[in-house]
Amino acid sequence: MAKLRQNTLVVVTDSEKALFLRNLTDHEDPNFEVEDQEEQDNPSDAEQSANRRGRMPDTGEGHRSAMDDTDWHELAKERFAKDLSDILYKEAHAGNFDHLVIAASPQVLGVLREEMHSEVLDRLVADIPKTLTNHPVDEIEKIVKAELDNS
Repeated sequence: MAKLRQNTLVVVTDSEKALFLRNLTDHEDPNFEVEDQEEQDNPSDAEQSANRRGRMPDTGEGHRSAMDDTDWHELAKERFAKDLSDILYKEAHAGNFDHLVIAASPQVLGVLREEMHSEVLDRLVADIPKTLTNHPVDEIEKIVKAELDNS
């Protein structure tokens, strides 16, 4: 069972924002302090697309098929997870945390796992597949503790 230790870095993230929390106490009575937050300005895909979808000739006379357009909104979400993995690497390399807990949606966790450097993975105590970014800090403390107790 993973436990929260003093100075554990807890990152709560979705695909557009991340909250960096530091546990000031222990596992029995967690007390998270907000250290930093990152947020990405990611308008909807419609706002980011410049053109309407393209069309291309299809088999048969006069037939045309629509082509998928790039989903800029989704690309920005993936880029945010990659940027977050870079931030975590820099923080780990600088010695700013020895223990890490990440709470994120399963999709974001998947991208993060692919992108995280071994130096960060070595410090990863637990990952929690939940989106907690809109929860108050005291609720995040309770949820993270309960998830670690059940793991």
